[in-house]
Amino acid sequence: MGPIGNNKGKKGFVAEINVTPLVDVMLVLLIIFMVTAPMMTQGLEVELPEATTKALRQQEEPLVVTIKKEGDVFLKKEKVTSVSLRQQLKDLPPEKKKEGIFLRADKSVPYGVVTATMADIHSAGFEKLGMITVPVEKEK
Repeated sequence: MGPIGNNKGKKGFVAEINVTPLVDVMLVLLIIFMVTAPMMTQGLEVELPEATTKALRQQEEPLVVTIKKEGDVFLKKEKVTSVSLRQQLKDLPPEKKKEGIFLRADKSVPYGVVTATMADIHSAGFEKLGMITVPVEKEK
């Protein structure tokens, strides 16, 4: 019987590529590039000028709608009705409406009052509405 398969006694060449030297060369190239890459970063040295500027203006006080335990609604610190709340919020400039508004409600206020106030805020043109809550303390 012949040495391998159907060669019928003839010595055949193995048609496989020896990948060991290829892997060795690739690993050496990888190491070279990893070592030289940080050295290739170049930059220009520039002394930046000093300037005295004020910080960017931030929102002084966010809009807060508060619902007290009795069901009274306050915009900032003024007591308002549902209609006047909607009207005052509609009269605000569009830039103020984009900043958003916060709703703080007592936990004993009925759900319907909170959702009605949220609907008034949304109908006035505010799309960003945040709820102010107290974080839950973890038990020790």
